[in-house]
Order: sequence, then structure tokens, then C-alpha cells
Amino acid sequence: MTYIAAENRYDTMPYRRVGRSGLKLPAISLGLWHNFGDDKPFEVQRAILRRAFDLGVTHFDLANNYGPPYGAAETNFGRHFKDDFKPYRDELIISSKAGYDMWPGPYGNFGSRKYLLASLDQSLERMGLDYVDIFYSHRPDPETPMEETMGALDHAVRSGKALYAGISSYTPQQTLEAARILKELGTPLLIHQPSYSMLNRWTENGSPNLYESLEQVGAGCIAFSPLAQGMLTGRYLNGVPADSRAAQHKSLDQAMISPENLDRVRGLNRIAEGRGQTLAQMAIGWILREQGKGSSVTSALVGASSVRQLEDTLSAINNLDFTADEVDAIDEFAVESDINLWKQK
Repeated sequence: MTYIAAENRYDTMPYRRVGRSGLKLPAISLGLWHNFGDDKPFEVQRAILRRAFDLGVTHFDLANNYGPPYGAAETNFGRHFKDDFKPYRDELIISSKAGYDMWPGPYGNFGSRKYLLASLDQSLERMGLDYVDIFYSHRPDPETPMEETMGALDHAVRSGKALYAGISSYTPQQTLEAARILKELGTPLLIHQPSYSMLNRWTENGSPNLYESLEQVGAGCIAFSPLAQGMLTGRYLNGVPADSRAAQHKSLDQAMISPENLDRVRGLNRIAEGRGQTLAQMAIGWILREQGKGSSVTSALVGASSVRQLEDTLSAINNLDFTADEVDAIDEFAVESDINLWKQK
């Protein structure tokens, strides 16, 4: 059936300005890291995307190697875009990234100009797009000069193949340097995409910390893996389900589900129950809480394996307020838990 978006799609979702730019993102964005490869039924993907947009999710986040196999998520999204979302292109923020392994040989990884720009061309072809709204350097490259990587992002914007430039998993100091170079080139840094959750709080550490660095340069922040690769969904309260990411070795090693981490998750779940929320809803709400000047997240980037899971997660926007006592209680359990897969070695 021909898809017609819900008329009330903008009635409930809050939208937040990205740093000091003119762009706004939904408080919750949809990531296609999992569940949009060839291992997921196409109709399930379609239902999730349609429902997300109907509920005000205007931002779909991808990367070149999302799948499986590599590239499949972009190819599948391209089909969904052609079938359902092309009439709504100007209402959508579509992002992609390059920086991790994509194709064999020395030119399909990390941060060279050759890799980033070739990958962007391939991503646009897979998705059937003329441009992406945000193009990211997916991770810092210890061997390629920062000037080269940022120069590639600047070229992507100046060529019209991307509207904005972003970075992901850069340290606070690397973020300041990347922003400085981009500013000199005339393409501001729009946004940083770090991993961040109740069990992975590296972004709050250091002086300046990541949020302070982003405030300094006027960039926004979109946090990925806010549910700690699924640990904060409540799925692991009673062990490891057979169909879970940990059991299938998908981005969550069973070693991370230690007795100590399970105790933390159970403690957080008790607080969520007291707030009348699921653990996942509280975890998203906590990500989006107001932390004070220079310490706030623009958008939480979530995944969804079903419409029901998506709706449950999006319900987090109904309660984003935390009392001081709740924050203190959460901080007892929300501590570093050695689950950051993207930590620079």
C-alpha cells in the first residue's frame, strides 16, 4: 500500500537545536546499525521506519558498513526511501559515515581522503540520494593527518554531497582540533556522535570533557548505544536470552554481562519501576536530561527490532525530568562498566 505519513507526526516529538547551528534533531533518532541488513525481513524494516516517521522521528542514521553484509542497510534503506519516503525528503535528516573497515585493501578503512570520498559516493548510490544531510568521519585515524580527514569532510560539503560535517568517537582534544581545522576551511563542525550510556560515561570525564569541548566550538551531540548494546533494556535481568545480542555475539560480549554489571542493571531497573518507566525508557530519558551549560545531549540514537520495541523506547519522551534524589540514586549504579567497544587504544 502507498505510504502516507501521519498528519500529526510533529505533535509529540520534541526537537532540539544542534549546537549553534540552524538545524534541529528529534530528541530520539533511529539508527540502522542493526535490524536493517539482509538478515531482517524487509517488511519488518518497513514497518519500523514508517512508524518511526509517523511518531516524529525525522533522523535516520546509517554508515557504509552497516548490514550484514556491508552496505546492506544503506541498500535496503534506499529501497524504503524510493518506495515510501521520497516525497518527504525535505523533512528527513539522513546521515552516513566512513572510517571503519568497508572493502579489502589499503583504501577501504580509516580516514584518508580517498577512502572517505569514495565511500560517500558509494553510499549515495546505494541509497539513491543526491546528498546526505550529515557525513561523518566514523573514527579518528592515528596515521592520517587530521587536516586530510577534515579536508575530505569539507570537500563533501562544498561538493553538495553532504550538508553538514560530523565526527564520531573523537576525544575532547581531537574534537577541538577537528573543529579548528574545519572552521579554518569554512565548514563548521555540526555534531559529534559518541557512545554514551549509564554504564559508559567517558564523555563526562576530563577537562575539558567532551560536552565542554562541544559547547566551546558550538557543535551538538548525538549519543549512540544509549542502552549499552541492549544491557539497559531489561533483557538481561534474569540471564542471557538465546536470541539476544550477547548470545549471538553481536556487539555485546557475554563477558560484559558480569555479576557486577548485572547488579547495576537490576538496581537501575528498580529506580525505573519507581518512576513508572521501563529501564530502557529511563535510560533514554537520563541521556536526554538537562545537565547544565555545556553538558547536554541533543539526541539519543536508538535501534529497534520491532514496532513494539520502537514505541516503547520513544515513550521515554513522556518523562525526561529527574529529581535530585533520583539522579543521586541512579549515580550509585550508573558507573563505568568496561563496555565501551569504541574506546581508543
